[in-house]
Amino acid sequence: MDNKKKVLLICGSLNQTMMMHKISQHLVGVDCYFTHFYTTGIYRRLQKMGLLDFTMLAGMPRLLADQYISEQNLPVDNEGRSHDYDLVLTCTDLIVQDNIKGKPLILVQEGMTDPENLSFYLVKAFRKLGMPRWIASTSTTGLSDAYNAFCVASKGYRDFFVRKGVKKEKVYVTGIPNYDHAAGYLDNDFPHKGYVLVATSDIRENYGIDNRKKYIRKIAKVAAGRQVIFKLHPNENEERAKREIFSIIPDAKVFRLGDAHHMVANCDVLFTQYSTLAYTGLALKKEVYSYFDINELKRLLPEQNGGASAKNIAEVCQQFL
Repeated sequence: MDNKKKVLLICGSLNQTMMMHKISQHLVGVDCYFTHFYTTGIYRRLQKMGLLDFTMLAGMPRLLADQYISEQNLPVDNEGRSHDYDLVLTCTDLIVQDNIKGKPLILVQEGMTDPENLSFYLVKAFRKLGMPRWIASTSTTGLSDAYNAFCVASKGYRDFFVRKGVKKEKVYVTGIPNYDHAAGYLDNDFPHKGYVLVATSDIRENYGIDNRKKYIRKIAKVAAGRQVIFKLHPNENEERAKREIFSIIPDAKVFRLGDAHHMVANCDVLFTQYSTLAYTGLALKKEVYSYFDINELKRLLPEQNGGASAKNIAEVCQQFL
């Protein structure tokens, strides 16, 4: 009889999936299983109606994550149905699935969070009445209080989340995988160098407002004739994005896939909208533009611990096993 404790790691985007894989490699003496992000209850009905297809539950984000899980030959337990788990890890608490409630839960920060707009304050004011946190997107990360520990990127982020209402005693400063060793991305085989890189966001796909053409004109002005490379968000409408880009910068290069960190490592200037890639650029001392205040991003910058974050998070997990 297998007496090993079992851990379920809930994936999502490719970034989240890679994070979970790295953490699992330091969970010694337990059986780890992976599942793509899933929904339960009323959210499952919305998903079946196609109303959540703009999220990581579908489309290219789902495809890339599933491909990674297959390539890495990770053990899958779809929706955590096959076992009674001793611990669950997730990168988002915007939705907490019914079948993991009451189990020890570790929340891992995925990256930067969306701005605090009207939706954020409405959710915070009426969350006791059951207003869904996902309405305000990732700005409400951590506000479920459904977890035992919340592993965050830096001391700056610890203070950031506590200010939002997260309980300080639940926050562990561990660093976060993929953003804790930016210098490691300098060793890469991306063939271009010395360009202006633009990492776009899926603002419109999430029903936000994005004057993309105005943004591209600003980029062209700063580039001043230098090569411009666009790395599109996997969830973006690729055809529309390319049409807008080429109408203003006809010689731009556009990538939907590829290692974005390597692209950042080889650029001179980085433009981001709401992308966590801004942190890779700042850690590598690039000239960075963002919709967020750059000084605030420098304060929140994930700890550069040489790639030790996954091990640090695994050590937090052991406390709850």
